[in-house]
Amino acid sequence: MTMLKKLLITGVGGIGGVNFVRALRLGSKMLGEKLFIVGTDYNPYHILFPQVDVRCKTPKHSDPEFIKTLIKLADKHRLEFLHPHPSVEAKVVSKNQNIFEEIGLKTYLPRPENILPDKFEIYRKMKTHSVPVPETFSIKSLNDIEESFKVLGKPLWIRVRVGAGGKLSLKINSPEEAKLWIKLNIMQGRAKPQDFIIQEYLHGRDIAFDSLWFKGKLITSYSRVRLEYPFKHISLSGITGTPSVAKTIHEDKINKVGVAAVLALDPKPHGFYSVDIKEDDNGNPYVTEVDGKWHTTASLWGYAISKVLGDVKYNLAYLYLRLGYNEEIPDVPQTNLFPENYYLVRQLDSGVILITDKGEFREVL
Repeated sequence: MTMLKKLLITGVGGIGGVNFVRALRLGSKMLGEKLFIVGTDYNPYHILFPQVDVRCKTPKHSDPEFIKTLIKLADKHRLEFLHPHPSVEAKVVSKNQNIFEEIGLKTYLPRPENILPDKFEIYRKMKTHSVPVPETFSIKSLNDIEESFKVLGKPLWIRVRVGAGGKLSLKINSPEEAKLWIKLNIMQGRAKPQDFIIQEYLHGRDIAFDSLWFKGKLITSYSRVRLEYPFKHISLSGITGTPSVAKTIHEDKINKVGVAAVLALDPKPHGFYSVDIKEDDNGNPYVTEVDGKWHTTASLWGYAISKVLGDVKYNLAYLYLRLGYNEEIPDVPQTNLFPENYYLVRQLDSGVILITDKGEFREVL
């Protein structure tokens, strides 16, 4: 008899959520299993995209009714497993895990303090554990900006302490530019002076390391270099959160730094963790962020490669689900899960193409 898994997935209308659901559907099909998915989202339009069985609009994660709505849905549909995909929702759910455990709803999440952590605290933790990080200044007032340029030189990189997708980030060449950037965002209500940090600007490759952990053990991971961002020409920083072109790589130095960064953030990782790495001119890697969250395209990589190569072991979202159910998973390597030199090429409304250095390509979406 085929087992039916009954899931509640939040934030299904976002790009990451759509890809996560799509990957689960592929994994269940490949293994002959069945899924019943209740999907939620705050956006009434985006919730139409994912392949879910039931759709429900929820309040924002900051609304006390958000948790109550999830409990009601779990009870109504007798759901077994809860996956909150957006980081802001994952953090709220993680803070309330005991409530969900009491009603028999499984979760597989990092501790709340390790989801969307403060970037200056990340810097401090990495330094404490001898993980390479760009030198960083915390901005308590506009007077701190002059000091950061005296110590670090120029150009520098300014960003906010909390948030994803390159939020309010910008390459700056002078204290005047930094002050104007901060003042503009304060005037328009997006931030306060103390929300910002200033870091060394690194000119090298932009790399992502994604990893799946279970009760402190590394299950598997992969690395990729980001080559191009969508709509970069209309973004002041050139960074728009998720790449349109990226390539898988196998490099021991990246794997070593990625694993060390996760363990510095959380000595007993449990769940999915992402690491952002930037290289300097000499190819030395520095951790710019580590977080108990899914990178937007992590599920899509697993979907694309498992579909093209016909092997469910590459499907990260499905591996995660099976671990969340305390089920066995296929044998997978702890690092370099995906073959190297695969490019994931994507563009709004144009589908997804997986290609190799040899020019072989497959349209997968």
